[in-house]
Amino acid sequence: MDKPHAPACERNREPILEVLRRHYAGRRRVLEIGSGTGQHAVHFAAALTWLDWQCSDRAEHLPGIRAWLDEAALPNTPPPLELDVVGPWPHGPFDAAFSANTLHIMAWHEVEALFAQLPAVVADDGRLVIYGPFNYAGRYTSDSNAAFDQWLKARGTHMGIRDAEAVDALATAAGFALVDDVAMPANNRCRVWQRTRH
Repeated sequence: MDKPHAPACERNREPILEVLRRHYAGRRRVLEIGSGTGQHAVHFAAALTWLDWQCSDRAEHLPGIRAWLDEAALPNTPPPLELDVVGPWPHGPFDAAFSANTLHIMAWHEVEALFAQLPAVVADDGRLVIYGPFNYAGRYTSDSNAAFDQWLKARGTHMGIRDAEAVDALATAAGFALVDDVAMPANNRCRVWQRTRH
């Protein structure tokens, strides 16, 4: 099969990798939630050789992810797992979790489900990194993000850029504290949380 390809992954992978090098330096096992095409997984696993990078996504995306993983044939990328955030989750513990460009595509109840499930699969000292666009104090950070949000809502009323404060509240309820918030190209952010209680 032809591998799926997302041009945005090529553009954002190096800035994200810089953040992951710093925050995953002491990690061993990462669960990627919503691996999409699989491009990020191959790039990050090749660069962060000390990590086992576990892909996951809904069933319809797994063949494309497998195509990327099979071609790269890296020793630290086990077969991808089926994961719908409102369904069964894989067994942990993972000492890190990562997700890119997912929260604005999920319905809000799915975002809530994601954070509610994290304590069951992430280790006591686990670290969570999420990449994507966020609003702050209910405001868009750029005209391009405002236009993107309107485009999302036209595709599906359940989609939209999430408020950072609302996401932080879910993280806090799950026992995670925000430890970093890094500005990224194209008006995106890499937001990092550390598990603080269990």
